[in-house]
Amino acid sequence: MQKLSGKTALITGGSRGIGAAIARRLSAEGASVAVTYVSGEAQAQTVVDGIVLAGGRAMAIHADNRDDAALKAAVERTVAELGGLDILVNNAGIFPTGSIEEVTLEELDRTIAINLRAPVVAAMAAVGHMPEGGRIITIGSNLAVRVPWPGISLYAMSKAGLVGLTKGLARDLGPRGINVNIVHPGSTDTDMNPADGELADPQRSLMAIPRYNEADDVAGLVTWLAGPEGRSVTGAEFTIDGGANI
Repeated sequence: MQKLSGKTALITGGSRGIGAAIARRLSAEGASVAVTYVSGEAQAQTVVDGIVLAGGRAMAIHADNRDDAALKAAVERTVAELGGLDILVNNAGIFPTGSIEEVTLEELDRTIAINLRAPVVAAMAAVGHMPEGGRIITIGSNLAVRVPWPGISLYAMSKAGLVGLTKGLARDLGPRGINVNIVHPGSTDTDMNPADGELADPQRSLMAIPRYNEADDVAGLVTWLAGPEGRSVTGAEFTIDGGANI
């Protein structure tokens, strides 16, 4: 029996990589899914078409994480067209690099807007529609916990901030029976960080199990948290990185 039958999920940044894998896994467990995208309309539509072809319900919504109104509209459209909202997955993000001497204030503002502010805005919009048993799951990073190389201060800062947001929301929403958790992926084989890329071996050297995640590995953990087995888990961090942060 599908564990998420009758549920509806919104995944930000769901056109590719981890977000697309999450959309497919949630759908496979019976959820109706909406995915947001910024520039990857064709990729998002491919995800949707694949879900529909497999017998699921899905839709793609253009929404830039920097646009508060667009994020709120994505929530409202999901509710209106798919019949509610039970699961919010804050996945969309960027990976800025550069030492603190090199980064600009514009890059700082963009990182905060996309990686940190947007999950707050999305949660604010979503919780008004979520019933008891709702889930908010945010995709963080193992770099929120440990920073092994220079040049990723802005990214690590933004992902660390999501930990505090998760714990705070868990307290705020616990009385309503809404669970809030964060998943910290490590190196994951996507087009942004391919397992055969020139930077892959240095990343594997940090791992106890020197193997990149597949996007579906992360999606499986998110799906578990979204399902009935995760009902007593809230305010928690889950790291999936092959032991890089041991």
